[in-house]
Amino acid sequence: MRMGIIGLGRMGFNIMLHLLEQGHEVVAYNRSKESVDKAGKAGAMTAYSLDEFCANLPAPRVILLMVPAGHPVDEVLKGLKTHLKKGDIVIDGGNSNYQDSVRRAKKMAKGGVQYLDCGTSGGLSGARHGACLTIGGNEKAYRKLLPLWRSIACEGGFLYCGPSGAGHYVKTVHNGIEYGLLQAYGEGFELLHKAPYKLKLDKIAGVWTHGSVIRSWLLELAQEKLKTDPRLQNVVGKIGGGETGRWAIEEAKRRKTDMPVLSASLKARRLSEKHESVSGRVIAYIRNGFGGHEMVLKKKK
Repeated sequence: MRMGIIGLGRMGFNIMLHLLEQGHEVVAYNRSKESVDKAGKAGAMTAYSLDEFCANLPAPRVILLMVPAGHPVDEVLKGLKTHLKKGDIVIDGGNSNYQDSVRRAKKMAKGGVQYLDCGTSGGLSGARHGACLTIGGNEKAYRKLLPLWRSIACEGGFLYCGPSGAGHYVKTVHNGIEYGLLQAYGEGFELLHKAPYKLKLDKIAGVWTHGSVIRSWLLELAQEKLKTDPRLQNVVGKIGGGETGRWAIEEAKRRKTDMPVLSASLKARRLSEKHESVSGRVIAYIRNGFGGHEMVLKKKK
């Protein structure tokens, strides 16, 4: 099928490459000309304006948005407004707040356009080789795109979660769990780092990935980073992020649900901006490993 992608950042570009490998035709658009040029060299059809982008997509159009949450999504939708027709499907594959997705879906449905919210997990590797997708919105529109979900996702890696907002709701909770897991690994490795023994942290992470009850992909990423920096001396423990975690906490309050682990993890992230720690260094490394999140490297003396 021919479909369009708006947003060629780390995730969007990797999804585009994956779809091209699956035999799909992709029309690629981004605000920066350099990103569009790069997409063209990779085999995508290029568009340097929304007019050109929409003109290259056959009706009914299928458009995947991979842009930052909040105002950027609304700005793109505003630009698409005059081009979209009844039967078109727009998918928000970013980390939007589920309440924004509900609002946008209602607004677009008035013009006969279906708006699907798609939580995309798996980091850069998932985007490039097969992601995990949780999808919300009109079920008929979801079913029309089954070939697309199968192409983007890894085997068994997509699920229709319910009406508008459900996909992004599930992704928000997913990220809240992720925060807690990262904090637990960070704290554990900090205690190992301060042990009264000369422990090899990369070796410990490695053995834990074989049969232990705490084995995971996050632990594998920690091992990879620890191999290059065994004593955690090269990175500053500023963690960053936190938006989806805050949304999860806000939703927990609305639903009268306690989330002490997530609350503590968010507090640790805020504190990491002023008081860096070994725990923060581990978390910064792991986040860089799965999502390419920026980390602050220590200046060499």
